[in-house]
Order: sequence, then structure tokens, then C-alpha cells
Amino acid sequence: MKRLLSFARVDGSLVRVSVRGEGRPLLLVMGLGGNLEMWGPLERELNSRGIQTIAYDASGTGESPSRLLPRRMPGLARQAVRLLDVLGLPRVDVLGVSFGGAVAQELALRNPHRVDHLVLAGTSCGLGGIPGHPVALAMLANPLRYYSPTFFRFSAPFLYGRDVAADERLLEAQLAARHARPPTPWGFAGQLAASAGWSSLPWLHHLRAPTLVLAGATDRIVPPRNARILAARIPDARLEIVPGGHLFLMEHPATCADLITTAR
Repeated sequence: MKRLLSFARVDGSLVRVSVRGEGRPLLLVMGLGGNLEMWGPLERELNSRGIQTIAYDASGTGESPSRLLPRRMPGLARQAVRLLDVLGLPRVDVLGVSFGGAVAQELALRNPHRVDHLVLAGTSCGLGGIPGHPVALAMLANPLRYYSPTFFRFSAPFLYGRDVAADERLLEAQLAARHARPPTPWGFAGQLAASAGWSSLPWLHHLRAPTLVLAGATDRIVPPRNARILAARIPDARLEIVPGGHLFLMEHPATCADLITTAR
């Protein structure tokens, strides 16, 4: 499937963006430190189902330069909306994974007229949610997994589960995507700072877009109980627990693409 890669100027900053496939547009918001190449397996499945995917590198990740002043979560959501303006997309569906799920929640709250459907994958409400395993969270907060293949392989069983660690093809694909375009230290730190103290718990009931909440049954970073909290508080939300850990979208891309497609 042909991918169009380019840079867009958003609020004075360059943002690398990818548009792939044809059909109804779905904005993809990646997790902590991640880049748009990491969506590969899921994108291919979504594109084959008639969904156009729009992925981007947030400031300080992938090939998008860091901003001098980091943004809080509302500012990160605003960047995504301004990108849609540049691309001429008045309304889209939005999928956010992990940290990107927090950005997606903010986007849906502050711009309900821009979001047709919302998909929240492997994410939580922030403060008020159920913390993950301490070892996994400590490794998640360490950007070394983006710079050192050795550390990535060492941390994979703790972060993503033994199934991912044993899947050499998936592991190599994730390794290649991460280390080819790692986040800048300032960009990674800025995203960590944006998540500190953030919570959607007080306003989840204000989200109006039909929402699909996805969780990995064995996720050690964001335990599936967090998905149950989101689904219980967001009106018109549907919950699906799928096999796998925190990388369940990439472990089971066909299954997840089917769920996403039928929810739209």
C-alpha cells in the first residue's frame, strides 16, 4: 500500500506525517517516544480494510524536531488538531495507544466536532487509574530502549511479555523502527512531563464520540482494569479485551483491525 510521507508546518514547527491507503480517515496517535513507522503491522491491516491511516511524529519524536518549550497534554492534542487543519480534514476517527490514548482523550474532549469515533488502546485515565508493574513502568520511563538494542531486548519480556520477546519477527520490526528514528532526549522528557499529574477521570463522562476501548489481557504497563474504568465512565463505550500484552495491536493486528473496523 502506497505511503505518502511529508512534513507539515504546524504552529511554526515541522511535523512529519504519513498518509497511507484510501477510505475513511483514521488519525493514529503513538505512545511514549514512538514514531510513525511503529504502526506498520496494524496500518497494513487497516488499509486492507478500506481505512486511510494518518500517522505523525509528535514534536521531538521520529523526524519531527523538538520544541523549545514542551507542551502539556492539551497542547499535544492541539498539535494533532492543527495537523488535521493543515491536511484539510474537518472530521476523522481517532486511535490513540498508551500515552497517545491520553492525547486522544484530550482531543475528543476539546474538539468533539472533529472526532467521529474514538479508539483507546492500552491506555488509562492517568491519575486515578490502576498503576502498572513497577519494574515495567521503570523500564518504560527509560529512553535507553530507543537507543540500545541490547537494552530493548533485555527489557522486552518485562515491558511487552514473553510472547513478544519470543517473536523474533515482531521484535526485529519494532527494534528497527525504534532505533532508526529514536526520540530526542528533550522530546521524550517533554512527553513524560506532559503525563505527570494528568487525569481524565473528572471529565470522561463528557466524551461524546462512540468509543471502542481495547486492552491487552496480560498488559503489565497498563493493566486491563484501566480499560474497564474508561468503558464504565465514557458514554456509548464498548470494551474489548484481546490476547497479548502492551503491544497487542502489533501482536494481533488482524484481530484488532477487525474490531476497529466494525466499531466505525
